Amino acid sequence: MKLLRFALAWLLACICTIAYAQGTWPQRPVRVIVPLAAGGSVDQIGRLTAARLTERLGQQFVVDNRPGAGTMIGSHIVARATPDGYTLLQMSPGYAASAALYAMPFDPMKDIVPIGMLAEGAMFLAVHPAVKAASIGELLAFARAHPGALRYGSGGVGTSTHLATELFRQMSKTELTHVPYKGIGPALVDLLNGQIQLYIAPAAGLLPHTQSGKLRLLALTSQKRSADMPDIPTVSEVVPGYSATFWYGLGAPAGTPRAIVQLLNDELARMLQNVELSARLRSFDLEAAHATPEAFGRRIAADIAMWSRVVKAGNIKPQ
Repeated sequence: MKLLRFALAWLLACICTIAYAQGTWPQRPVRVIVPLAAGGSVDQIGRLTAARLTERLGQQFVVDNRPGAGTMIGSHIVARATPDGYTLLQMSPGYAASAALYAMPFDPMKDIVPIGMLAEGAMFLAVHPAVKAASIGELLAFARAHPGALRYGSGGVGTSTHLATELFRQMSKTELTHVPYKGIGPALVDLLNGQIQLYIAPAAGLLPHTQSGKLRLLALTSQKRSADMPDIPTVSEVVPGYSATFWYGLGAPAGTPRAIVQLLNDELARMLQNVELSARLRSFDLEAAHATPEAFGRRIAADIAMWSRVVKAGNIKPQ
C-alpha cells in the first residue's frame, strides 16, 4: 500500500510538473545556439527546427550562430547558460567529435542534457569536377598514386566532417591533406571554387550542387545505399566496415527542468509526424529519427568513444 501511494504521488507530481511547464514556458523568445557557421546543414536543420517550434509553441525560437573550435564555443555558451529552457543547443556529431579532441571547459556528458534526436542520414563524399575520378575506387587509386595531392575540407579541426574523412583516410590507407574551415558553409565555397578537391559532408549542403553538376558525388558514408539514390555506392563497398552517419538533435544546459526537456522531446516527435517536414528531411537525404533523451545520450556517448579512437590513431591535435 505504501508503494502504491508513493507511485501515485510520483505520478501526480509528474503530471503537475508537465502541466506547469506547458502553462508557463515559453513566455519569451528561445535562443537556439548553432555552434557552426551559417549555410551548412546543421544551420539549415537548426533553422527548420526553430521555425517549427515557433509555430507549435507560440514563441520565437531564434537561431544564433556561434562557430569556432569545432563547435566548442557555441556548446560552451549553452553549458554555462541559465538552465531555464531559454537557451538550447542544435547538436550534431560535431559535438561528440569535439569532446574527443579538446580538453573541454565543461563536461560534455554532464553539463549538456540531451533533449532528443530529429533526423539521421548518410554524409556524402563529393569531389570537384576537375578531379579525374568517376568512382570511389578511382579516387583511391589517384590518392595512392599522388600522396597528399588531394586537399579535403572540413568544418574545422575535430569536427565530424574532419573525423569522418580522417576515418576514411585511416581505413583506406591513403594520404590526404586537411584544410580546416570555420563551418561547413565556407568549406563548400572553396570546394565549388576548386581550392579543395574533396569533401565529406551532410547532404543538405552538397546535394544541390551535385544535382546541378557543379560537384561530383562519388559515395555515401552509410552502410547501406539510399533508397532514393540506389545508383550511388557506399564507401564501405570499397573500404569494408566504414560508416559515418550524421544526426541532428537538441540539447540544453544541465539542470533544465525535466518537464521542459520532455515537452520539447514530445514536440520533436509530433513534428516528425508532419508530412511536409518529413518530405523536407528526405530532400536532404535524411530520415526521421526520434529518440528519448536517454537513448540520445547513449548515442552521444558511443560517438565520443568512436571519435576518440580516430583522434588517437591520427595523432590529431587541436589548433
